[in-house]
Amino acid sequence: MDLIDRILTSSRIVAVVGLSVNPERYSHQVAAYLQTHGYRIVPVNPVYAGQAILGQRCCASLAEAADALAQARIDIVACFRQPDQIPAIARDAIAIGARCLWMQLDIVNEEAAASARAAGLEVVMNACLMIEHRRLRHQRDADGAAALAMGAAAGVAP
Repeated sequence: MDLIDRILTSSRIVAVVGLSVNPERYSHQVAAYLQTHGYRIVPVNPVYAGQAILGQRCCASLAEAADALAQARIDIVACFRQPDQIPAIARDAIAIGARCLWMQLDIVNEEAAASARAAGLEVVMNACLMIEHRRLRHQRDADGAAALAMGAAAGVAP
C-alpha cells in the first residue's frame, strides 16, 4: 500500500484550511465529497469563523479546530491556500499534532514539506484528496471484482 492509500484508509478527520462557503469553489466540492464518504470535515477559514460550512462550525485557525475536537486528533490538514502560505500552515499542523500535511493540486512548497517531515508528519504535495480517494475506491472495487471472479473460477461461492 502506498503512502496516499495508507493516509486515506487510516484517516477520519480532515481539517480543510481555506474552505469556502461557495459550493462552486473546489475546496467546498472536495470537502463535501469527503464528508459524503465518511470523513469528518473541520472547516478552517478566518473569514468564515463561527459560521457553518457543510453543517460544521468553521474555525479561525488550526489551533482552534484542534481545541474544538477535544480528545480527537486531526489526521489530515488539507491546504487550499497559495504555496507561499503553506509554511505557516505546516507550523500550525506540527503544533497541533496532525498526522499529515496535504497540499492540493498545484500546491507545492518544499520548505513546508521538509519541516513537516522533520516533525514526523506525512506529506503529500500536488495531489487532490477527492481524485485520490476516487482512485482508491475504483482500485478496491476492481480488486474485489477480480477476487470474486477468481473465486467463481475456482468454484468458491461468494
